[in-house]
Amino acid sequence: MTSFADLGLDPKVLSAITDAGYETPTPIQAGAIPHALQGRDVLGIAQTGTGKTASFTLPMINMLSRGRARARMPRSLVLAPTRELAAQVAENFDVYAKNTKLTKALLIGGVSFKEQEALIDKGVDVLIATPGRLLDHFERGRLLLTGVQIMVVDEADRMLDMGFIPDIERIFQLTPFTRQTLFFSATMAPEIERITNTFLSAPEKIEVARAATTNETITQAVVQFKPTRRDRAAKEKRDVLRALIAAEGEKCKNAIVFCNRKADVDIVAKSLSKHGLDASPIHGDLDQSQRMATLDKFRNGELKLLIASDVAARGLDVPSVSHVFNFDVPSHAEDYVHRIGRTGRAGREGNAFTICVPSDEKNLAAVEDLVKMTITRVDCPVDFGAQKSEAPAKSDTASDAPAPQSSRSRSRRKSDDEAPKAQQDKDTAKPARSNSSNKGGRGRNGRDEPVVGMGDHTPAFLLRSFKKAS
Repeated sequence: MTSFADLGLDPKVLSAITDAGYETPTPIQAGAIPHALQGRDVLGIAQTGTGKTASFTLPMINMLSRGRARARMPRSLVLAPTRELAAQVAENFDVYAKNTKLTKALLIGGVSFKEQEALIDKGVDVLIATPGRLLDHFERGRLLLTGVQIMVVDEADRMLDMGFIPDIERIFQLTPFTRQTLFFSATMAPEIERITNTFLSAPEKIEVARAATTNETITQAVVQFKPTRRDRAAKEKRDVLRALIAAEGEKCKNAIVFCNRKADVDIVAKSLSKHGLDASPIHGDLDQSQRMATLDKFRNGELKLLIASDVAARGLDVPSVSHVFNFDVPSHAEDYVHRIGRTGRAGREGNAFTICVPSDEKNLAAVEDLVKMTITRVDCPVDFGAQKSEAPAKSDTASDAPAPQSSRSRSRRKSDDEAPKAQQDKDTAKPARSNSSNKGGRGRNGRDEPVVGMGDHTPAFLLRSFKKAS
């Protein structure tokens, strides 16, 4: 079996790996690291949770140990699609590079430009950034990319989904063509393949699993149900979600609940909290400090349920997530792979449940077509059909019996039935009497009627009849 010592890494790096508790490299690490150490471009294709971060972090540290950074000219660049993933790469770098003197800077949104510029001005060996914030610094004239020796693009397919591809192409053009490029993705969409053909030079392709496959250690299931009414669909989905969590019981140690829309993230989190469950939301509209604090609580076991949009679906390393619940079937089939990849990591067992209503069936078919399998269907834990049938049953019973009436209404109906038809016709012909809603003026019989509410004396002008002049 291959060990990290067999990969040609520096003793200082090996020591840090040992201190971190790692002994055996994953397949993507064993395949990518030797080629990266030789200076070759690498195209890594592997499902999420297979250790891609170490596949580029370890050889970078090894190769950058020689040399010195210059002000505003980073020696290497790592691009990540989200703030959370960029922050995670920075944390891994600190762990693996603790025995070296290499420096890093993290450029992400939600953090002061001045603090980031101060780090860049000192000179950094590794620059970890999201594409938007990197270009902001470049356009301010605070950053030069002409000194980049190694460029890494992590989660490239997520970059495509988030619309970062034009930014990525521009950044490639700002870096030297002699750079070494390490390109990692879980799937290979046509646009991603076009970029690799354009900007990578004879890359070594490392594919440790078929693109868009799910981990075999994850038990997957789909709950299909039809809402009783369209306007109750969201509420009933929340009922199903709570029932699924309750049914898992102690097996559900912690879980990530994914929603397609940020608005639903907040609604689901509030609903779960209202019913006594420990839940907090995380999505792109929250402050960076709040997002990081929520993630830290979830990693530390202080938070049981993390309600997330797809901003949290890629690359977040929380090793012991027992369950993933898809409140919505993802609009993009690839997102399903990344969502459920948050559980069942590093050989652990995981569970993934997806709630599907009729409007989601097209998306579910796309997911199953992508992963090349039929996901197991399980019974809905809430019997909405029984609830729906109860209401009509009461209505049907009520229709068979006469409606209950008060004694007053019964007596009125009896007297009406017994009255001679002529008398009824006569009553019908009687003019309506004035009441409180007919305050003065002409009554239904055409005669002037007294004004109600004016006391004993009524001003003469109010009783006067006005006629058009002939």
